[in-house]
Amino acid sequence: MMMVVVQLWETLKETITAYTGLSPAAFFTVLALAFAVYHVVSGFFASPEEHRPRSTEVYPQQEPLPPPVQLGEITEEELKQYDGSDSKKPLLMAIKGQIYDVSQSRMFYGPGGPYALFAGKDASRALAKMSFEENDLTGDVSGLGPFELDALQDWEYKFMSKYVKVGTIQKKDEEGKEKTEDSTNTGEEASATTVGETSRSVEEKTIETIEKKDVADADAAKEE
Repeated sequence: MMMVVVQLWETLKETITAYTGLSPAAFFTVLALAFAVYHVVSGFFASPEEHRPRSTEVYPQQEPLPPPVQLGEITEEELKQYDGSDSKKPLLMAIKGQIYDVSQSRMFYGPGGPYALFAGKDASRALAKMSFEENDLTGDVSGLGPFELDALQDWEYKFMSKYVKVGTIQKKDEEGKEKTEDSTNTGEEASATTVGETSRSVEEKTIETIEKKDVADADAAKEE
């Protein structure tokens, strides 16, 4: 067996020398250098993913988001319930009185996110001014400049194209309250007028009855 291996090695050396003109030691040295160069060069053209070790950790699949639920018209107080503090409820936010479901961007608007302050509120003024002040977390946009209104319009277009509108914020109808009070006052005045007219009618009828009685008494006295 040993003799066979030696004979093979001698044959291999003769073949290498005959075909390459190099000694076996030089041939294997060149071969090793060529392999090293190939490995280095191929590393420049390979994608980073091929060299990145594959993680054996299995991540749990994220549950799909439920479809947005239409809420209709709700108050600002009711909107606060959807600020992300309850993970079972959708994450909502309003712009210019229009409510949008931003649950798909919970990393931004949910608890701990950079815009979590805006969730559960109409943040029109804050978005227009790019403000994180508490007193700017309102839908009141009065007094804003043209650049701020343009910025707010851009935000609205973004929300309209990316998120589903699920409702509107109920407006405070101050004029309606005043009208109700006016109607009440008018009703009271009308009632007072009716009572006054009724009282005058009773008085007139009483006087008329007394006058008729006096005439009748006078006629009776003449007959006597």
